[in-house]
Amino acid sequence: MLASRLLRKSASTVRLCGDFPRALSGDIRHGILGSVGNTPLIRLGRFCDETGCEILGKAEFMNPGGSVKDRAALYLIKDAEEQGLLKPGGTVVEGTAGNTGIGLAHLCNALGYKCVIFMPNTQSYEKVETLKTLGADVRPVPAVPFDNPDNYNHQAKRFADSLDNAVWTNQFDNRANRRAHYETTGPEIWKQTEGKVDAVVFATGTGGTLSGVGAFLKEKDEKVKVILADPQGSVLYNYITKGKLERSEGSSYTEGIGQGRLTNNLKGSGIDQAILVTDVDALQATFKLLHEEGIFVGLSSGLNVAGAVQVARLLGPGHTIVTALCDVGQRSFNRIWSRSFLEEKGLLGAVPEKYHGTLH
Repeated sequence: MLASRLLRKSASTVRLCGDFPRALSGDIRHGILGSVGNTPLIRLGRFCDETGCEILGKAEFMNPGGSVKDRAALYLIKDAEEQGLLKPGGTVVEGTAGNTGIGLAHLCNALGYKCVIFMPNTQSYEKVETLKTLGADVRPVPAVPFDNPDNYNHQAKRFADSLDNAVWTNQFDNRANRRAHYETTGPEIWKQTEGKVDAVVFATGTGGTLSGVGAFLKEKDEKVKVILADPQGSVLYNYITKGKLERSEGSSYTEGIGQGRLTNNLKGSGIDQAILVTDVDALQATFKLLHEEGIFVGLSSGLNVAGAVQVARLLGPGHTIVTALCDVGQRSFNRIWSRSFLEEKGLLGAVPEKYHGTLH
């Protein structure tokens, strides 16, 4: 039993089953596996001053793969090993908008697995090229709704089913994703705030972060508010507020968040409230994070912070609100940091003119 809990020296035989050792001693972490999580909680001073609340951002862009999805990736592989679905030298297959795939590709390199990623062909060039550099077999496919058999998730499942010693990790409906945040992100937030947190605000794609963190914090203090920040065009805002799986008006250029259905990770998640955040508000928050806080993150992070500001105004001064800074800004370099992209999408006017000179 002890042997199954140890990370062996050979990358081709490393396993995660059981309570694998993540820390060697003190602050020395056990390779990339031990580097996932334990991210700082950053006080966002400009936003705090603006609202009179403590607005804190969980620095998930500081995970080794550059996003919050490293946590899910680690637990998805761990779950597959625990169930005996993945053996040494096997293949990990996932459908992803990019960040979960990047996390999986990093971990597969360390663990000796092959990695195959199916993704919508609408995702950023930077994400695709990063995955290829990491050695993943990247298969972009047309972006179609989930109920279409050619949706990227269904294609990923069929491909995994066609191989021996392969697993479709199924990030949207596999509750190992939720478990990752119940066992790591939630406890970290509770410890870092010393139990003084009034609300958590997250956008969601799979539902893992929101539901896992929310479940843990509610067990600690049932008064903690769990609030969904939803982009335009997603069904979740209307589902939470009206009980209907209907898309909200408009659309969004955010990646990896928003949903057209209720995932298994979201079911029974105990969300207290939902708010709608426009791309304009998300974009303004993203540029403010960079130019006034010095934090270079993507549009989903800006949406989270804009959502936290909305919640701060609803609750009033004196509250502590935690959100996530999801991923590094470099992954959207040719999108929201591009003048031509913003002009094409009619969003250039949302960026304060004093920052236009920084666009490329």
